[in-house]
Amino acid sequence: MARINDSYLKLKAGYLFPEIGRRVKNFAEANPNAKIIRLGIGDVTRPLAPAVLEAFHQAVDDLGRGESFHGYGPEQGYDFLINVIIDKVYKPLGVSLKSSEVFISDGSKCDTANILDIFDLGNKVALGDPVYPVYNDTNVMVGRSGEADEKGYYEGLVYMPCLEENGFLPELPQEQVDLIYLCFPNNPTGTVASKAELKKWVDFALEKNALILFDAAYEAFITEADIPRSIFEIPGAEKCSIEFRSFSKTSGFTGVRCALTVIPDGVFGTNNNGEKIQLNKLWNRRQSTKFNGVSYPVQKAAAAVYSEEGWKQVKETIDYYMENARIICEGLKQAGLSVYGGVNAPYIWLKTPQGLSSWDFFDKLLNECHVVGTPGSGFGPSGEGYFRLSAFGDRENIQEAVTRIKTKFT
Repeated sequence: MARINDSYLKLKAGYLFPEIGRRVKNFAEANPNAKIIRLGIGDVTRPLAPAVLEAFHQAVDDLGRGESFHGYGPEQGYDFLINVIIDKVYKPLGVSLKSSEVFISDGSKCDTANILDIFDLGNKVALGDPVYPVYNDTNVMVGRSGEADEKGYYEGLVYMPCLEENGFLPELPQEQVDLIYLCFPNNPTGTVASKAELKKWVDFALEKNALILFDAAYEAFITEADIPRSIFEIPGAEKCSIEFRSFSKTSGFTGVRCALTVIPDGVFGTNNNGEKIQLNKLWNRRQSTKFNGVSYPVQKAAAAVYSEEGWKQVKETIDYYMENARIICEGLKQAGLSVYGGVNAPYIWLKTPQGLSSWDFFDKLLNECHVVGTPGSGFGPSGEGYFRLSAFGDRENIQEAVTRIKTKFT
């Protein structure tokens, strides 16, 4: 009989979002007439931008003609998409990249997990708490951790509590670490980091020979001009950082699937002999072996996001979601709740009222308001006593959800 990977058995519960789905399914079956408003899983609701959809259709038509048919594409991504990302996304930030430093993929969730393929299990990993569950769970799955303690912290991983008293920003580890996960704008708290804050991390990584794994999936939602959108805006980051970006929330590609990972040539690791090895080459080898690339029509659609008309339309959708965030924040504050985030990110992080636990508040919100959110404890022990709401939704539903919550808690 085949032997399993025992590390999967260390995971104490089902992945957060399937558990939410299970509870909502049970409630819906027991209450078939209830109108459930879902502000839990951060899935988009607005349709693709017309310019993006047009490019998508044209690319599909290309596949129907012999002269324009495309089969296997480059595993790293087509140059037409990579070049537009470099020119339209990074150059305006003052960041210069080579096309070989950008890798197109089918999701930053996948990339933040798959990146572990190129690193030895002996690396010490630091991650925020609360944290996007993928960072934690995938390190457990590959065998980097021991068992979880009574709080939910896994032996061998270094947790950086992000608490109200420190502005939900992680503090520098006091021990030697090798890989550091940072996510700004943050999921789940909606917190952003200033240039000074990011410089602190870059300086730390350079001094300690550590590597920053920087998740910038929500950078397009930043509204404040002085907040950096890329770790590479910080001098020195090109020597100690890998950046992940996504089209999922930015452009409504959650069901389309497209993302990118940037690994500068100047980022190195070491082998068993202490020799320096370019991480870019290792990731390229990994992708060439395990990945066949994102489909041609999807990459054509992604490139259209950054056309003049495409970005205008995409930005309108982003603004729509951020107006939703404003409505949620203001409504919850009027209800007397403590609210964070929602200014530079589509997530609202609130303190659960009446001393309720995160899951008790989830059940109360579902059963009494018919609104679905995400328990903060699902993002880590320091998330206990907090709750995440998503601004992805139709305006009418957002307003109705806020009204229901205000009625219940005011």
